[in-house]
Amino acid sequence: MAEHKGPLLMTSWRVTGVCNARCRYCNVDATGTHAPHEMTTQEAFHLVDEVQKFGVKWFGLKGGEPLTRPDIFEIATYAKSKGLNVCLLTNGVFVDGSIYDNLVKNQIWSSVSIDGPEDINDELRGKGSYKKALSAIEKLASGKILNGLACAITKVNLKHLDHVAELAEKYHANFVWYNALVPSGRAKTTMELEPTPEEYEWVLNHIWDITKKYRGKFEVHVHCPFFARVVKQRLPEKEFNEWYEKEFHGKCTYFAFGGYLSVTENGDLIPCFYTDLQPNEPMMLGNIRNKPLTQAWEEVKASTYYNRFKDRDILKGKCGVCEYRDICGGCRNRAYAYTGDITESDPACNYIPEVLRKK
Repeated sequence: MAEHKGPLLMTSWRVTGVCNARCRYCNVDATGTHAPHEMTTQEAFHLVDEVQKFGVKWFGLKGGEPLTRPDIFEIATYAKSKGLNVCLLTNGVFVDGSIYDNLVKNQIWSSVSIDGPEDINDELRGKGSYKKALSAIEKLASGKILNGLACAITKVNLKHLDHVAELAEKYHANFVWYNALVPSGRAKTTMELEPTPEEYEWVLNHIWDITKKYRGKFEVHVHCPFFARVVKQRLPEKEFNEWYEKEFHGKCTYFAFGGYLSVTENGDLIPCFYTDLQPNEPMMLGNIRNKPLTQAWEEVKASTYYNRFKDRDILKGKCGVCEYRDICGGCRNRAYAYTGDITESDPACNYIPEVLRKK
């Protein structure tokens, strides 16, 4: 196991734009074709070398569907040979035969995307996808490499998230990850799927109930900054502080870099997968083809653009005056997607700060 000596826990790579599925909310708009300028096998080896030098503990493989890439095990075994722990997120369709055997042989911790009971899941992810995902979950559990279950929170499934937790308990997953929608990729064209602020308030409180119910059986992670505010409202101060420091993985990367640094199919280095960035945008960190990860990280630390996020006084609207802004601050990518201003309020949050209620 790699010694965790670097500044982050994980670096994730979106290995390909190819996907057999057409999930309605896909944040990268994955299709049946490759993304422009996808990295070659040798370039992927270079990325692995950079990740190893960067000192992270985990190398994550995402897509698209990573198992559509013919050299995926060549890359994964190279990463393992460098001492990295390798994890992978799949829709489960290809977890069979030699692919399944290779996942087990190489001890690649694998997570499966699933969004609720069969009818709900298939409405979001395509007919027949639930059966394929469930079959993959069963096989990965049998091979003792089931890592977690990943679920997107939408209007369609927000009342059915317990099903995902029930599967995690039944098959002994390590975690469930509930992801709030951010309008990037295909999700920009299906924004009717995003819950209202009132629905988010209800579902995040319900997810906290799920967290308490299954505590000690598996971890529950929520990719939504204002989940921290919901939990703080429901926990004593001391318990909240411990949870926030040790268990909360939904901090916005712009404020905390959240433990992750992401790499796209073509090698672009970005702070968060849930955004569509052009090369000239200030959030772009460079490209792995011509910039080492350690250099990109040092530039981030020295960057005037990124350092301004240390001062939450830059936030506008209700996020700027919210008494919870130091633990939340909202999703900056969602604010950017909706308003074009990364410092504006997160429109998905239902909470009205005290100072505004007094007016």
